[in-house]
Amino acid sequence: MNGPLSIAVIENDPDRAALISESLHATGNVEVHVLTGAADLAEHITGLNPDVVLIDIANPSRDMLEAMAMATGPLERPVAMFVDRSDESLTRAAIEAGVSAYVVDGLHSDRLKPILDAAVSRFNMFSRMRTELETTKRALEERKVIDRAKGLLMKARGIDEDEAYALLRKTAMDQGKRLADVAQALVTTFGLLS
Repeated sequence: MNGPLSIAVIENDPDRAALISESLHATGNVEVHVLTGAADLAEHITGLNPDVVLIDIANPSRDMLEAMAMATGPLERPVAMFVDRSDESLTRAAIEAGVSAYVVDGLHSDRLKPILDAAVSRFNMFSRMRTELETTKRALEERKVIDRAKGLLMKARGIDEDEAYALLRKTAMDQGKRLADVAQALVTTFGLLS
């Protein structure tokens, strides 16, 4: 990252927010935005578009955790949540909501940088995994459509699988389209004619 790391801090206590901001500035090249209260939190986060969101909640409830996590866009950016107390269900709710780092026993300035680094790394890892999963799902769906189109051509033209594939491929090249798109068009057309 070339510029400063943009961090949105969600903290209701102004004194605690000042301490967090000071601790963050001591970690290096950062730009800190302090947000108080949960009113219009999602709108403020969207407007700021921070690189990381840091949430400090003393005694969270499950509803508060889920609302905070969803408002901060955990699938769009790393979210580190610091709580003073928790239990297994609250931890699970935060992780399931997409929080990158869920730290019990509050926020301590000496642990701040390593935890934020871990949250960013974990977020990036899961983001890559989500992208790979979507790519794999899309490829599998396309493969199914191509196989279905080959089956339709084999039945309609009395040709074998290799010939059906070659025909689909040639048609795609002739039309300047992707093989999966030509296959989808064939399957759709066949469905309309049946």
